[in-house]
Amino acid sequence: MSKSAENRVSTRRERAAWYMYDVGNSAYAAVVLLAVYTIYFKEQVVGGAQGTWLWGLSVGIAMLAVALTAPLLGTIADYTGAKKRFLLFFTGMSCGFTALLAFVGKGDIVMGMIFFILAEIGYRGAQVFYNALLPEIASPEEIGRVSGRGWALGNVGGILCLIIVLALIKLFPGTMSVRLSFVLTAVFFGAFSLPIFRWLPERAEKHHLPSGRSTLMLAFTRLGETVKKVRHFREFGKFILAFLVYNDGILMMLNFAAILGAVLFGLTQEQLIMFMILIMVTSIGGAYIFGHMADRFSSKRSLIIALVLMLATVIWLYFDYSRTLFFVIGGIAGFALTAAQSVSRAFVGKLAPAAKSAEFYGFFAMTGRTSSFIGPTVYGFIAAHGALWYQARGQAVKLAEQSGQRMAILSIAVFLVLGIIALLFVNEKRGIEAAE
Repeated sequence: MSKSAENRVSTRRERAAWYMYDVGNSAYAAVVLLAVYTIYFKEQVVGGAQGTWLWGLSVGIAMLAVALTAPLLGTIADYTGAKKRFLLFFTGMSCGFTALLAFVGKGDIVMGMIFFILAEIGYRGAQVFYNALLPEIASPEEIGRVSGRGWALGNVGGILCLIIVLALIKLFPGTMSVRLSFVLTAVFFGAFSLPIFRWLPERAEKHHLPSGRSTLMLAFTRLGETVKKVRHFREFGKFILAFLVYNDGILMMLNFAAILGAVLFGLTQEQLIMFMILIMVTSIGGAYIFGHMADRFSSKRSLIIALVLMLATVIWLYFDYSRTLFFVIGGIAGFALTAAQSVSRAFVGKLAPAAKSAEFYGFFAMTGRTSSFIGPTVYGFIAAHGALWYQARGQAVKLAEQSGQRMAILSIAVFLVLGIIALLFVNEKRGIEAAE
């Protein structure tokens, strides 16, 4: 039976519930990962170039934890029909530890790292099971559009939450309003996640454990079977390899955008929030337009266009010394990187067999988290040690930190170029046929 036959038609309320979850978790990404906690941790909690290194290390540890667990948990969720239960657990984990970030103050480096790592594990872990529900609400012919709408509406949620946080910081200047913004974000995330648990039924068939078998043992067995069958899904494997590389570039841009703005262009907390709002506004267009392009033309072609556009913005950023142009570059980058993320998510849905959607999204998550571990760690290392290298050659501390950041920017371009080259070898048509 084909995937399109297996997918039932979803109702408007079910799709709305799926979209609303994206609205909630995008608020976490906007406030914690992009605009507020990133720079708060780097400047207030740690300080100096060391903050960049510890931020990259924290992101890397969280991503590695998800990479090691996602395929196994995805296998269990597929077999037991437990995607929503895992989604609930990881969502609650992320919301809880996001709220606890409010207790992190100046010098609380270990606490700030631990609470963030656990919040990030919850956020990224939940995405595995949220993404795995996509093939249950959309047919292969429309999965690009549905994924794109999810990204677009999610960015609306991120913008809304950032506007609220910006108003809070303007009304009550100081670090206390910044710390309260983490509680607000946790509540926002939790509130918009509720509809998916109430309105979206899980359609996957539930299986009972064979006599004498444990869930864990069965998961390892099924995971091993899937690995053996990867030969049949060669295009999926080639896509995952390409994703492993170019996703580094995407996540390095996201995780260090605020730090780049503060270090290279002297943006204040309020200006950084406005910068991120601009990025998320342009992201809406990127997700929506490229979602339609992926369905009308092809996911591969759309993805390559988005990545080439990202590469152009990275090269431009390296040579830019103007704050105004930094905002222009950010707007273009936001359009391109969200397009690439949205199309990538939909591409997995096209290449994955319907009965193994969570399992394949688990592999997708494992790849993404592995690259998330590599990319931010590499960037943080280059930026911090590059600053020390320039200092040793006579540059002032501030100028040396800026020089280290520009050196690290080049690493983003390397990952994007290699990812685009790897993507050229993926045969989308053959991959879709193999999944049916």
